[in-house]
Amino acid sequence: MKKNKTYFDKLMQNKEFRDKFTEEYQNVCIGERIARARYKASLTQEELAKRINTTKSAISRYENANYQGYSIKLLNRIAKACDAELKIDFIPRTK
Repeated sequence: MKKNKTYFDKLMQNKEFRDKFTEEYQNVCIGERIARARYKASLTQEELAKRINTTKSAISRYENANYQGYSIKLLNRIAKACDAELKIDFIPRTK
């Protein structure tokens, strides 16, 4: 049975749209994972901020999908403060 294409499927055929969508999706995932690690460590934004020597508003920015200034060093500091390990993976694209 042939799958009907959704509007999203059609948009994803456009390389420019697909690239921008992928970039935004990655930002959402990073922010969400920071928030999840903080939650699992039972830390408030303020407590995490103190552990990595920054402000609560900075933690809020890091957990926001619009933030794009992540560095490996920053993510490692967050992971350590949350008693977690940072894992970065390269996954082959599906064609």
